[in-house]
Parts: sequence; C-alpha cells; structure tokens
Amino acid sequence: MSRRARPAAARAWPAPAKLNLFLHVTGRRADGYHLLQTVFQFLDRGDDLFFAVRDDGRVRRLGSTAGIAETEDLTVRAAQALRAFVGDSPGCDIRVHKRIPLGSGLGGGSSDAATTLVALNRLWNLGLSEDTLAGIGLTLGADVPVFVRGFAAWAEGIGERLTPVTLPEPWYLVVTPLCAVSSREIYQAPELPRSTPRIEWRDFQTGSGHNDLLSPVRARYPEVGQALERLAPYGNARLSGSGASVFVDFHDRAAAAAARRQLPPDWRSFVARGRNRSPLQVALEQSGKR
Repeated sequence: MSRRARPAAARAWPAPAKLNLFLHVTGRRADGYHLLQTVFQFLDRGDDLFFAVRDDGRVRRLGSTAGIAETEDLTVRAAQALRAFVGDSPGCDIRVHKRIPLGSGLGGGSSDAATTLVALNRLWNLGLSEDTLAGIGLTLGADVPVFVRGFAAWAEGIGERLTPVTLPEPWYLVVTPLCAVSSREIYQAPELPRSTPRIEWRDFQTGSGHNDLLSPVRARYPEVGQALERLAPYGNARLSGSGASVFVDFHDRAAAAAARRQLPPDWRSFVARGRNRSPLQVALEQSGKR
C-alpha cells in the first residue's frame, strides 16, 4: 500500500491580515534591502489554512491560487523550508481558503507562510521555538516574523526587529482597489524617499507617522488615490504597506458598516476589528497548547 496523506482534521488555521499604521523608509542596506520603521496591527479577518499530514515526505498544494505557481507559493516554500531545517519530517497537503487579496498590502502571503510554519511545527511534533520559527520565516519574507510571533509590534530594521506594543483596537473599513500593487516596483521607484528621519514610539503616539510609499503608489495606481479620497471624509485614510489596500478607523462597527454602505457596490471592501494579538496565537492559546 502506498504511503499517502492521513485523513485531514477539520481544523482551520487562521492566517490573519495586517495593517501598517505608518511606514517610513529610513535607509537602505548594501544588499538592497530597505530599512523601515512601521507599526503592525492584525485584523480579525484573513485566510484559513487546512493541513493533512502525509507519510511520504511530499509537500503538495491542493487547489490553486490565481497567478501563483505551486513552486512559488509561500505556504509550499514555508513547509519545504521547515523540512530542510529539521532534516527529516513528514509531508503535508495544504489547502488555502483565500480572503486576503493578492497585492493588497495586507500581508496575505507572509501570514500564510507564518501559519504554515506554526501549524506544521505542531502537526509534525517538531517542538521548535518561536525564535527558530521566526528565523526560518525571515528567509521567506521580512513580514513573516511578525505573524509568527503574533503580537502588534513596533518594527525596525527590514521589519524583523519587533517590539510588542499595545494599541487601541478600533474597527477598520478596508478598501482594496481593483489593482494588484507590485511591492518590488514601488521599492525600486526612483522618487521613493529613502532617508526619512527616524521617530520614536512616543512620536507615533502623538500623531507622527505617514507612509513613504504612498506617493509612488498613487502615481502608478490612480485607483488607490480615488479610494483614499472616498475615505478621507471619515478620518485619517491611510495606505497599508505598499497597497493597494487603504483603510480608515472607526470607534464602533456600526459606523464602519454605515460608511461601507456608501461605497460603490462593485468596490472590494470589508469591516474588521484591529487586534493586538494575532487570531492564530489566540487559537493556539485557547487550545491549551503552545
């Protein structure tokens, strides 16, 4: 009898979206990576991942993600990176229920990779530490460690130097224009500011901070500017990461939902609560295991 995937449990592993509440580009390393300051906060909305452990060591993606080959899928790459780190492990089948749009600046690929690392560490009984998983995650993308660690964070370096912070947890109206922004294109834009002075946490708390990527994004993706203008009457409308998603915060869900109803019906949008603890970490804690 050939070895194959074991029956999958029905458990869904959450891969939450994130917002960048500001983003400054403070410099550039010799290897080309940009140095940043930002604040990450999670949303109680994201993708769901499902895993079935295999006995034959294979890693497979079930289904497809539009525009992403299986070999480039961050869930597959994360599983393979984990197998390479430990040297020998079971395999898995991975299925992703996608809610986070591609090219949206909401961290969907990074979050999926982090959830893959965290879930397979449990399902494969590896017992690796959070630090180890974050280190593996950093090889996949600069945003992966914040999803592995699972706390709202003040981030510096290339985004991997994380300090936990406590933020208000408002309701956000998030709009994703019908375009997919290329982060690589934006970070290579000649007009991108690359020497914004560093600020301190207390500066952010008193209202400092903007998104340095906004100007090159608006120049190349006019839909983003249109969405920001539509949200501006409700408050401080901002761009998350390199976009395309923009957001504005509200004190309560009803107000956010009312504003959403005023948007054109064909716009992609949702209302979600900001969270200082990742829904993934909450799910792990509620299971009584860590």
